[in-house]
Order: sequence, then C-alpha cells, then structure tokens
Amino acid sequence: MLLNLFLPACQASLRASVAQFLTSQTLQKTTGHSHGIASRQARTLSSTSPRLTVSKMSVEAAKALAGAAAVNNHVTAATKVVGVGSGSTIVYAVQRLAERVREEGLQVRCIPTSFQARQLIMQHGLVLGDLEIDTRIDVTIDGCDEADKDLTLIKGGGGCQTQEKIVAAYSDTFIVIADYRKDSVKLGQAWKYVPIEVIPMAYRQVMARLEEQMGGKGELRMAKAKAGPVVTDNGNLIVDWYWDQAREMNWVEVNTTIQCMAGVVETGLFVGMADKAYFGQEDGSVVDRDRT
Repeated sequence: MLLNLFLPACQASLRASVAQFLTSQTLQKTTGHSHGIASRQARTLSSTSPRLTVSKMSVEAAKALAGAAAVNNHVTAATKVVGVGSGSTIVYAVQRLAERVREEGLQVRCIPTSFQARQLIMQHGLVLGDLEIDTRIDVTIDGCDEADKDLTLIKGGGGCQTQEKIVAAYSDTFIVIADYRKDSVKLGQAWKYVPIEVIPMAYRQVMARLEEQMGGKGELRMAKAKAGPVVTDNGNLIVDWYWDQAREMNWVEVNTTIQCMAGVVETGLFVGMADKAYFGQEDGSVVDRDRT
C-alpha cells in the first residue's frame, strides 16, 4: 500500500530537501522493483524545475524521502518522546524533525541510540532525552541494513544494534526507514551477515559456537581507520556471522539460539519488532509496508 504521504504543507520543505540530490540532466528510466513494488500505485515527487524530468533519484534522495515520510506521519503534536536511530538514513529523519520543531513548535525529547545519534540530536538543536528520565517512548524511527517481506530486520552494520534494540523495544511504535536497496523478499538478498555484539573475552568461543551449532562462518569485524577490531559504544566487539545461504532459516529460533550463547550481548536480528517501514524509491515515491 502506498500512502498519500506528502501533504501540501510539507511539499515545499520536502522538495527542498530532495532537490540537492537531483542532477540537471534527464535521468534514465528505472525498472521495477524485484518483487513487484513497481506494479503498485505510485506517487512521484516532481522536481522544482519544470524543465527537469526526473525518472530516477539517487540513493541519498530516496533515503531523504523515507525519513521525511516517517516523521510526517508518525510525529504529531501529541508526541513527546522520539527514539532516534543510527546510520546514514536517520540523518534525514532528524533534519525533518528539526524543521517541524522549528515550524510547528513541537515539544519533543529525543532518545539517542548511539554516539552518532546523540551528536545529530544536539547539532540540530533538539532536546536530548534519556531512558532514565523518559521511560516511555512514543515512537522510534531507525534505519536497517535489510528488511524482508515480514519486516524481519538485520541491523548492526554500524555496530549500534544493542542500543537500537533497547530503544525500539521500549517504544510504543517502531518505524523503519530505508531506501529501495534494503527492501527484500528474503533476508540475504541484500545483506549477507548478522552482526553480533560480544564480550571481548568470549569472541573466539562465540565464533566457534556459531559455526558448530548454526553453520556458516563468524568473523571478527576489524576497524578501517584504526589498528585492531571495531569497538562498540559499549566497549564490546562485533562478530559478523555469515550464515549458510542455502539453509532455510527460522529467524525467531536463530535469534533465540544466538542470544543464549554465553558472551553474546545482542544480535542484529530484529524479529517481530518493526510496526511499519517506509522505503524511498528511485522514481520519487515512497512505499510503506506494515508488519504481517
């Protein structure tokens, strides 16, 4: 189902946010989504220039569309506490939230899910909240690395899955935002591993247990801008589990099995948690999907 997301009052602001990503040349016509999204009824956001025909948008523009749609549809005057996810797509949701706070005088406090999220909140002049004070979160908006047809998610590409899962789990509503590349029928089409946060002293044992019980291969995530492994905000390590793609997975059972391994802090599997997802498309539309 595609919602009529862009109300007249929001169109000018949204177009301004997306326009920076559009080129001055006519782009090539895009093909449909791999599992039928293109066949759904679509609403295309036209360029602010009448001479520019836009049939394909950049990935960043698609992210901006999804982020704005989530904020426009799930943050109201009654919303008091918003969970702010982590990653590249959430940047656009925070930008839109800050615009609405300025324009509409919304009174919201924002709960961060990472160091990055905390910085985004403060850079945009939003009020920083805390789980110790704000025990109830109205809505959390976050990205994903991949979402399947049932809105089972893989998260943790940025190493923040533990905080993200805590904030999402204690939210009344959990909304996912992503671009079209993250929308899959089955996990593994766009993302090949499950990030797992582990206590440092147990990473070798966890990798061995994963391979023994679950198959596939576990790899310690190494840093790119420092010597040694990636260290999470919690001071732990990340093991990326590349599961056997030929094996049919029951993700509820997989998630529970991994969580029960000694030394595991949290997995990047978000099963039965997301309420709705918004996927920005190449054609300027936004497709939404509810959890089944």
